[in-house]
Amino acid sequence: MKVLLVEDEKKISDFVLKGLKEHGYVVELAEDGNDGYLHATTQSYDVVVLDIMLPGRDGLSILKSLRKSGNTVPVILVTARSELDERLEGLNLGADDYLTKPFYLDELVARIQALHRRSSGQSLSLMQVEDLTVNLSTREVMRGGDSVELTTREFNLLEYLMRSPGRVLTRTQILEHVWGYDFDPSTNVVDVCIQRLRKKVDAGQETQLIETVRGAGYRMRKS
Repeated sequence: MKVLLVEDEKKISDFVLKGLKEHGYVVELAEDGNDGYLHATTQSYDVVVLDIMLPGRDGLSILKSLRKSGNTVPVILVTARSELDERLEGLNLGADDYLTKPFYLDELVARIQALHRRSSGQSLSLMQVEDLTVNLSTREVMRGGDSVELTTREFNLLEYLMRSPGRVLTRTQILEHVWGYDFDPSTNVVDVCIQRLRKKVDAGQETQLIETVRGAGYRMRKS
């Protein structure tokens, strides 16, 4: 999952960045409202964690503009203030959830997961293609009843592929959503990770789930 964090307080942003990355998220940080709005309108994210009190554009202004332009990315508003009027204003402008500082990281993670499941139409934290299952809550992977041990990067890659079975994902898309920053287009880091993932998921299996589309990219076999 790719998350945009818009937060100007360094102590909080460092804490959240570290915690979300440990949970396997790809996180990009914007430290003021203008930069946050630019990120949100020029790139694709699964969830935006948006502080209200920001230098430059404030969070409510950013949210209002996003919704006015038809951008439906799930947004969690964060503020140090707990006034009811402010919470109601944010929700009325189209916020999907609300957190008041200070908050526990586990609570933020749970809310991000719930929002993403809701927006992607998933009611449970379990993903399945054929006999391959991925539990997003426990990060357990099973193939044909056998446990598959994956690194964090391999898990994130598998999750990204499984979210859109049958859809061809380019190397650039995979780099952006799994690595979170741009590589030299000629790099083979995606191909290497795909090979490692195949050895763990598809090796010895009658049905190969991870498919190569020559000249285009990779896709997860559609059930």
